[in-house]
Amino acid sequence: MRRRGDNLSRRVLLTILAVVLLVSAFPFLWMLSTALRPQSEIFHYPPAWLPHRWAWSNFASIWSAIPLLRYLINSLVAAGGATVLNLVVAIPAAYALSRLRFPGRGLFRQILLVTQMFSPVVLIIGLFRLATNLGLINKPVTLIFTYAAMSVAFSIWFLAGYFDSIPLEIEEAAMVDGCSRVGALVRVILPMMTPALVATVVFAFIWGWNDFLIALTLMSTPAQQTLPVGLFAFLGQYTPQWHYLMATALVTVIPVVVLFLVIEKYLVRGLSAGAVK
Repeated sequence: MRRRGDNLSRRVLLTILAVVLLVSAFPFLWMLSTALRPQSEIFHYPPAWLPHRWAWSNFASIWSAIPLLRYLINSLVAAGGATVLNLVVAIPAAYALSRLRFPGRGLFRQILLVTQMFSPVVLIIGLFRLATNLGLINKPVTLIFTYAAMSVAFSIWFLAGYFDSIPLEIEEAAMVDGCSRVGALVRVILPMMTPALVATVVFAFIWGWNDFLIALTLMSTPAQQTLPVGLFAFLGQYTPQWHYLMATALVTVIPVVVLFLVIEKYLVRGLSAGAVK
């Protein structure tokens, strides 16, 4: 009876997971179906799940319809540069927040969380005026510094929690063996923090990769625009080119999906071990 009950529970659980998976995957399946349709079938009624004529050429046409390669490079430079800058600032700041004792330390942790409650929308006018006064409009470095500034507060708070989970005795033992504080951090502590570092990299990169509003505001020249802004070109004045838009969206999702598949185990371990400490 117990075995039958376990089998029934497992079947119910698998059924629920299958439904959740289907619901989660449905938008991507519909994107693929739309991307493979010719424009004449986009607004066909009643809508069909599969196109009557498969337009595989859409995936080739998007590269000439817009400067897709340029947009990809711009997004990679902005998101990648912001991720590197984020780590350069967040690692020493989180280490100091975890290991050093100074007045206002607890308050500073709370302020880091409070900053994440504000939407970038409320800062966009101030960012635009600041970039204009400094002559930084249409400069890739502007997006790098802006994206890093937007994500660094959470990165510091997250990494500080992971630093707290590492026993101080490990670091002290390394210093007894001849390492300086910086040497112990680089040689001993950071290798132990690989899951947290991977999770931070993903967070910072995705933040910059997905941004639309800041890039639209600070990058008015088409040659400097990023991928989310470039996709907006398919929303024409009269008829949106949904087949091209969905095909481009699928192409640009592939690198992110591959990244998650490669670092999935580190990401889950980092989120569960660092954020709850």
